[in-house]
Amino acid sequence: MDAQCSAKVNARKRRKEAPGPNGATEEDGVPSKVQRCAVGLRQPAPFSDEIEVDFSKPYVRVTMEEASRGTPCERPVRVYADGIFDLFHSGHARALMQAKNLFPNTYLIVGVCSDELTHNFKGFTVMNENERYDAVQHCRYVDEVVRNAPWTLTPEFLAEHRIDFVAHDDIPYSSAGSDDVYKHIKEAGMFAPTQRTEGISTSDIITRIVRDYDVYARRNLQRGYTAKELNVSFINKHMLKEGKGRMLQAISPKQSPSSSPTRERSPSPSFRWPFSGKTSPPCSPANLSRHKAAAYDISEDEED
Repeated sequence: MDAQCSAKVNARKRRKEAPGPNGATEEDGVPSKVQRCAVGLRQPAPFSDEIEVDFSKPYVRVTMEEASRGTPCERPVRVYADGIFDLFHSGHARALMQAKNLFPNTYLIVGVCSDELTHNFKGFTVMNENERYDAVQHCRYVDEVVRNAPWTLTPEFLAEHRIDFVAHDDIPYSSAGSDDVYKHIKEAGMFAPTQRTEGISTSDIITRIVRDYDVYARRNLQRGYTAKELNVSFINKHMLKEGKGRMLQAISPKQSPSSSPTRERSPSPSFRWPFSGKTSPPCSPANLSRHKAAAYDISEDEED
């Protein structure tokens, strides 16, 4: 009996002394697990033109030192971040997360440019302005959304929204005839830099789709979209034959199980802090393992 108790104690000791994540031990300072909390946001962030502002109270900007030290609860640091936010992805969310965490008490205002402004200065978008507004509204770090945000920030705009600091990555953003549209913000001491997430961007996502066009065309045809909806009049059969394995992987199965849907996800790139190394971008479907399956043929109507 004593031997059995001793064995159980030793087993508990071994489990306690076992290395933690990545082989680390308690002595290495592994952070303790955070208790699960059920508190969460239940409503999307409001639009700025839906919020009543008391302009009778004077607004004095806080300094970087005051903001870093922490401001009273009733006087949060008002940080502004703007962008297009087309095909809203983790890189966008991480940038907004950084902006929200710049100071201990931050109120994050996010400006989203309209379709007209974006098409004139940057190019065509996949999502229209209302879809992009809605995507940003539902990001957990956002407190307020400015629709039809200006391309270049004016003193009047900064004063109207009582902005203390502007958050954006530190890379000069040349556009609208300027070498850096944030140059005057930096010179005024209102710029708070954030870091870009490597391996993910709207352009990267579009590039993946264009690069593997035949894969995703077949995928959507299999899921019920017509060739007319996809604007597909002819698909090169040689390309389809060559990429058969990739296509079959993309289009199979036809329907997800109704009880427990499972979807394959592309590898999610990690955010690169200034002190960490670069991360590799996700691989294309061409590098994924090939599976055996029956071939799928386009009907004559779809080919036409």
